Amino acid sequence: MSAFEITGGHKLKGEIVPQGAKNEALQILCAVLLTQEPVVVRNVPNIIDVNKLIELLNDLGVMVTKIDGATYKFEAKDIRLDFLETEEFKKKASALRGSIMIIGPLLARFGKARMPKPGGDKIGRRRLDTHFLGLQKLGAQFNYDSGDSFYHIEAKQLQGCYMLLDEASVTGTANVVMAAVLAKGKTTLYNAACEPYLQQLCSMLNRMGAKIEGIGSNLLHIEGVESLGGTEHTILPDMIEIGSFIGMAAMTESELTIKNCRIDMLGIIPSTFQRLGIQMEFRGDDIYIPSQSSYEIDTFIDGSIMTVADQIWPGFTPDLLSIVLVVATQAKGSVLIHQKMFESRLFFVDKLIDMGAQIILCDPHRATVIGNNKQIPLRGISMTSPDIRAGVALLIAAMSAQGKSIIHNIEQIDRGYQFIDTRLNALGAKIKRI
Repeated sequence: MSAFEITGGHKLKGEIVPQGAKNEALQILCAVLLTQEPVVVRNVPNIIDVNKLIELLNDLGVMVTKIDGATYKFEAKDIRLDFLETEEFKKKASALRGSIMIIGPLLARFGKARMPKPGGDKIGRRRLDTHFLGLQKLGAQFNYDSGDSFYHIEAKQLQGCYMLLDEASVTGTANVVMAAVLAKGKTTLYNAACEPYLQQLCSMLNRMGAKIEGIGSNLLHIEGVESLGGTEHTILPDMIEIGSFIGMAAMTESELTIKNCRIDMLGIIPSTFQRLGIQMEFRGDDIYIPSQSSYEIDTFIDGSIMTVADQIWPGFTPDLLSIVLVVATQAKGSVLIHQKMFESRLFFVDKLIDMGAQIILCDPHRATVIGNNKQIPLRGISMTSPDIRAGVALLIAAMSAQGKSIIHNIEQIDRGYQFIDTRLNALGAKIKRI
């Protein structure tokens, strides 16, 4: 198992280009199963989770051609449904949570699918109910075999309907949308997720011949069509990487320019970091972060302590709460971090406390951070990354700390961040892969 050895206290300087968005890529790649025609996808991130999904698609019979470093062509002409019955499929699909989104396309095009319980981050129970309930309303029948932990799904003919999703799940919405575009009749989808990644998926499907209205809202109208064609698609820059780099610049007093950010798709991410006191300038589509010796957390208008909480889009994404939390440890002022969606996602703060941060873990969902205004630097320690986002938060902490830190289980970081050590070392970081 690999680890990072980080020598803290080094300022970064220069420009960095964010990778393609991981969460969008997983949806877009599953959507190639909806057509026999070629689909070209650009800005595909070279990360473990995405590479695993590409490998899984190839095993299913999708012809995968790598055009250049970040561009692929997919042709799903001859799909091997028998691969779903194999032990190899069970092993690969269960190791990747994003694999759940092949169900919708397979149901829509072939009328059946199988899926083992998927894996992913250990951040608490992550419900699949929205996927299953939505597909059932379209006419799919689910059976769960507890003996082999497989879901067996069949649908002779998906039928459009009205449905109110029980939660605005991004992957759940994506799965239902991909099934509904080939269903018979009209589907009305209320309480749909409306994240930029979902908008991107819907826009791509429309270019393929789907009829989706209401993109960007939580009310989608989908008129089913008989078949879809090919298209070309470019994946957005990863908003989670962009937020991570903003926080990293502040913690390490670095001067950074984050290039090609698609600022119009970042929602309240920039303003949330500005409320932590981080200065930034928008230069066209780039975000410039000047070197800051200190930054002060804002308060509410009545002077009470600020709360940063995750919400469904266009609220603040839960994937950046770990970054906000670690950045707050060195700010002037205090903030309450409220992680509503996952009950285990704050369980990395013990490592930050060991490094010298002042954090009160109120309960599994809330932590109060008392910033020390960089008066007491964090100290390097040995620690283990529990999940992707906590891993990068710990990496940021280690880069700002005095002395050396070791982060074990960095495969978690590699799942979501492309060549992160190489890219940061080019800016002046001291990160060694061991």
